[in-house]
Amino acid sequence: MLRTVIRFLVSAIVLLVVGWLVPGVSVSGFGGALVAAIIIAILGYVAQALLGKKATPQARGLAGFLAAAVVIYLAQFIVPGSIKVSVIGALLASLVIGVIDAVVPTEIR
Repeated sequence: MLRTVIRFLVSAIVLLVVGWLVPGVSVSGFGGALVAAIIIAILGYVAQALLGKKATPQARGLAGFLAAAVVIYLAQFIVPGSIKVSVIGALLASLVIGVIDAVVPTEIR
């Protein structure tokens, strides 16, 4: 349980960093980032269930990159006001999150 809480807290911090770094992405504070992180995790789980393991960001392929961008883009419609993302912003955010995932060990997130 504690591991899951830490994972969502780190994911929210990553979303805040992405919102600060990437044009076309805005996050409405830590609370909004936390809600968006939970929604993005749920959407990512659904995408993985529907499309298989190759469509996950951990696969690090083009399909995983595009699936992550779509998930980030769709999250703004589920939690309006918490996160706003343009199409280009979602693609850039997916790229930045992929780089951060490569640097930050998965066990921490």
